Amino acid sequence: MLIIPFLVVFVAMFVVPLAYSAYLSLFTSHLVGGDVFSGFANYARALQDPSFWYGLGRVMLFLFIQVPIGLALSIFFALALDSGRVRGGRMARLLIFVPYAIPSVVATLMWGYLYGNDFGLITQIFHIFGLPSPDLLSPSNITGSTMNILIWEYVGYNMIVLYAALRSIPTELYEAAEIDGAGQWRIAWSIKLPAIQPAILLTVIFSIIGSFQLFNEPNLLFNIAPNAIGTDFSPNLYAYNVAFKNQDVNYAAAIAFLLGLLIAIISFVVQTRATRKDRQS
Repeated sequence: MLIIPFLVVFVAMFVVPLAYSAYLSLFTSHLVGGDVFSGFANYARALQDPSFWYGLGRVMLFLFIQVPIGLALSIFFALALDSGRVRGGRMARLLIFVPYAIPSVVATLMWGYLYGNDFGLITQIFHIFGLPSPDLLSPSNITGSTMNILIWEYVGYNMIVLYAALRSIPTELYEAAEIDGAGQWRIAWSIKLPAIQPAILLTVIFSIIGSFQLFNEPNLLFNIAPNAIGTDFSPNLYAYNVAFKNQDVNYAAAIAFLLGLLIAIISFVVQTRATRKDRQS
């Protein structure tokens, strides 16, 4: 009885919209005749759509560049704070976490201003030193600029998850290692990192899902740099434009389901490989 309210909300807000989207993806809208059942034609169309693959390729860049850098910074900050040798540890932890508390819309607009070619802070700093300022909103730099925003936003969240896992490790292990002559780096590599592998795996999966859900940042940067960001910058942005600008909700639903299936497969593979390594070790 106690979980019935949750089940009602879950079914109404998640299961029903998901089922309705699956239903829409099986139809094709025509000017004459309305919606016509087409089976998996929309899915086949998505698999042959260059814009869908272009956005997917961009997401893969985020997976192989932005995600490792962000996780490495999160692990480094978590280990540094857990060592107890950082002055003002509570304040440092708060400052690192604050960017995650800022809405992504506000963060993107703020960084968009910093990237600006005319009045941006980064450009002004370069001009002070008499140096040519980089065009961070150009087509060749916009991917790196977006990665920087995501790293700034989510390093704090991953750091808190990893730091909480580190605080659960018994201190007796550290004391025994120090008695044996192990330094901080040896303790971190041989004790701390193996002990928080489940937390690291969790942050990896969350980062993978977050990369595929990339939408707010490119959607807002499109208004600042329309020549650098196209409507197919990411699969989510492409599905949004297909649904609300091209008015093709059926095809957009198929793109969304394909994206969800791909996220599930990649997350499952990552989790399976990590579990297998744990068993072998």
